[in-house]
Amino acid sequence: MNSSKSPGLAGFGILKNTTCHTEKKISVFFSIIFMTVGILSNSLAIAILMKAYQRFRQKSKASFLLLASGLVVTDLFGHLINGAIAVFVYASDKDWIRFNQSNILCSVFGICMVFFGLCPLFLGSVMAVERCIGVTKPIFHSTKMTSKHVKMMLTMVCLFAVLIALLPILRFRAYQIQASRTWCFYKTEHVEDWEDRFYLLLFSCLGLLALAISFLCNAVTGITLLRVKFKSQQRQGRSHHFEMIIQLLAIMCVSCICWSPFLVTMARIGLNESRSKETCETILFALRMATWNQILDPWVYILLRKAVLKNLYKITRGCCGVQIINLHMWELSSIKNSLKVAAISDSPVSSKQINLQPLSSMGQ
Repeated sequence: MNSSKSPGLAGFGILKNTTCHTEKKISVFFSIIFMTVGILSNSLAIAILMKAYQRFRQKSKASFLLLASGLVVTDLFGHLINGAIAVFVYASDKDWIRFNQSNILCSVFGICMVFFGLCPLFLGSVMAVERCIGVTKPIFHSTKMTSKHVKMMLTMVCLFAVLIALLPILRFRAYQIQASRTWCFYKTEHVEDWEDRFYLLLFSCLGLLALAISFLCNAVTGITLLRVKFKSQQRQGRSHHFEMIIQLLAIMCVSCICWSPFLVTMARIGLNESRSKETCETILFALRMATWNQILDPWVYILLRKAVLKNLYKITRGCCGVQIINLHMWELSSIKNSLKVAAISDSPVSSKQINLQPLSSMGQ
């Protein structure tokens, strides 16, 4: 097929010699299962985050919850759109020539793959930066990091991801059907043109940079919290900081494990490393690893909440024994007390009672 240079049949030349194949029935089944689990998980996480945002609307945690909600919503739409297209491709027996004559579906698929790949990584790094500022510069955070500013940051991140995804279309470079015939992305077969290499390296470098920023900011935030904990064991009401940093560390670990293989593979192809017969299987495996990121992200907010952490603390204390806990250098009893104080301070009724107690004592 020599018509791959025409806009209407861009990318079809790769369908002649596919180097890897997928079983149709198994692939459709797993695609449907992953899409359903991802949609349900992200929907549950959105409900939890929205409920928490209503409680902490006027507090420092509100900006973090708003960014987290944006991340989960992005993952939800990523599962919904990319999953629906993938299921359609599998159900159509991957016959792209029949249903993609104008290359519109492949372009939409490629744009969505790039956008829903980069946007969660960008949001994860922005969340890490926001929490680092909140812990190290609390006064600046309380005055500058308002809900309005956070919504502007969300909009800018989404627009930047959209720009990166639309860059090949603006440059009249069509997205290519990959060798497995199941998805579309930048050109990964016989990459010789500098622009095709640029897109691959841009995608991988931006993703790796987002992971690096998340790692550095989370490290600074964690060290700062530990220094405060060691210097002032009596300081209370900081449990929400520990809850958020635990969630951020979990998100960072999940993102690094899931996305690093795919980002590194794209960077290697962009650098024109020698190809091998296992390249198609390697790319497909790395892509499936990256897909797991959108499934695991919402479970971070579902499982690593304060109520769940308290129950885990009780279970750990029951299993390890009171003596071991008391001899531990972390003094987990102070963490338990801080959780109680934070829970009392979060409720409006308790705050009113606390304010009325000094008045009643003065009256006596």
